This record gives sequence, structure tokens and C-alpha cells, in this order.
Amino acid sequence: MMNGPEQYSGNLRAIYAMMFAVAMFSLMDTAMKILSVQYPAIQVAALRALVSLPLVGVYVLWRGAARSLLRVRWPLHLGRGVIGVAMLSLFAFGLKRLSLAEAYTIFFFGPMMITALSVFILKEQVRAGQWIAIVVAMAGVLVVLRPDGSGFLTIGGLAVLASAVCYAVSAIWGRILARTDSTEQMMFWLMMLMSVGGLVLALPGWVPLRADDGWLLAGLAVTGFLGQLGLTTAFSSGQASKVAPFEYSALAWGVALDWLLWQALPDRYTLIGAAIIIGSGIYLLRHETPRVA
Repeated sequence: MMNGPEQYSGNLRAIYAMMFAVAMFSLMDTAMKILSVQYPAIQVAALRALVSLPLVGVYVLWRGAARSLLRVRWPLHLGRGVIGVAMLSLFAFGLKRLSLAEAYTIFFFGPMMITALSVFILKEQVRAGQWIAIVVAMAGVLVVLRPDGSGFLTIGGLAVLASAVCYAVSAIWGRILARTDSTEQMMFWLMMLMSVGGLVLALPGWVPLRADDGWLLAGLAVTGFLGQLGLTTAFSSGQASKVAPFEYSALAWGVALDWLLWQALPDRYTLIGAAIIIGSGIYLLRHETPRVA
């Protein structure tokens, strides 16, 4: 186990990586939302992985990690790839029906799930107050989903919520893989498996790509690659329950991009739910970090 100064340094580096990843993923999600108007959700998910794969390959070569790519824990990588395809497909599906701010607010339940799962899988210790914060955050998600019936059963909101669960599982899975496998191995096989899996599922309903969307695909490639690098670094170098709350900065990105591109602002339900969820996340951040037993 790392000592205090080493753990603090690792957490700080992970937090910076997470903030960078959030910025890149916000721009990537904007491209996905625009593409989802023309293409099926599973195709958008496949394109997200496919266009980033060459950059990941170049990165792996640059790092001199190509020779070790096959020396990995295959069952864990395969499982993470399946979860990754489901996560992206569900999120792309939800983005088509929701604003970025709404989608992000619902997706914010993911970090809470990471904290909860860290107890059962990573053997971290979470205090009673932190469990209360997780329950309160779930209440915030229900506010955004409109439990009065006006939005709770909307397929877009539920798709994003399911995507958030997949994300939490994938993040914990990555933390376990980081004990034996390198960042390069994790990035390459996640992109490769999502590319192959997404392509196989998307081919029956594949819509021909338009030349005008080339700039969107290029942006998707760069932001997706940089975001994945930042995210993988964050969860492999810092404590999952310490790093995850910094994903809430995505709401600021979502509101700004919604306004700039679609002249849309979040409604009161989204704002109230976001306040509840973010407040719970700040509580988790300000109290003692769980420690691995």
C-alpha cells in the first residue's frame, strides 16, 4: 500500500487527468450527439471506437508497448470490451433524445456507483455518511428523471442511467486490470474490442457515411483518444472513490455547449437534480477517502 505522501501525489495527478478527460469527453459527446441524428446509436458507438483506434495504435508504438500487448488477462479485457460497447451505445441512444446537461446529470450517478462498488470489489471502506450521500444522489437522479411520470419512463433517460451503471463497472474493472496490465494494454484492447464488437453489431443496419461528417469523425477520434488516455490514467493512478467526483465538472461543459450549439438551457428539474447529485459528490470528496483493506 502506498504511504500518505505517495497516495496524495497519485490522487492529485489522477484528479488533473480526470479534469482533462472530462473536457475532452464533453467535446466528444457533442460530436456523438450531432452524429446520432443521422446514424443509429450502435453505429455511432462503433465509429467512436474505430476512429480512435489508429491513434491508440500509434500511442502504443510510441510507448514501446507493442511487444507486451498479448500478455494480458484476457477474460477481464473481453468483459470490459462488452461493457464498453453497451455503455457507448446506450449513451449515444440517450444523447439523441436529451440535452447534454440532462444526459450528464443522469450520468453523474456513475461516480456514486463507483464508490459503492469499490466496497464490494476493491475492498475499500466507505463510512455511513458516504452511503447516505450515495442514496441522496440516487434521489437526485430520480428528480431529473421526473418520477411523477412525465419523464421517469422515457427511454432516453433510462438509457443514460443504464450507461452510467456500465461506466461504473468498467471503471472498477479498469482499476483491477491496472494491478497487472499497463495503461497502453488497457487502452488498446478496450478500443480494439469496442471497435470489433460495435462494428459487428452495427453492420446489419449500417448507414453510409457522409463526406460532410468527416470533420466530426476527426474530432471524435482526437477527443476520444485524449479523453480515454486521461480517464485510464486517472483510475489507474488514484483511488477510484477520490477521483470520480471530479467528473461533475462535465455539467458546466454540457450547459455551455447546449447554449452555444442548440440555444438550450437545463430546466428546473435538471438543475435541482444536479444540485443534489453534485452536493452528494462534494460530501464524498471532502470527507475521509476510503482505504483499501
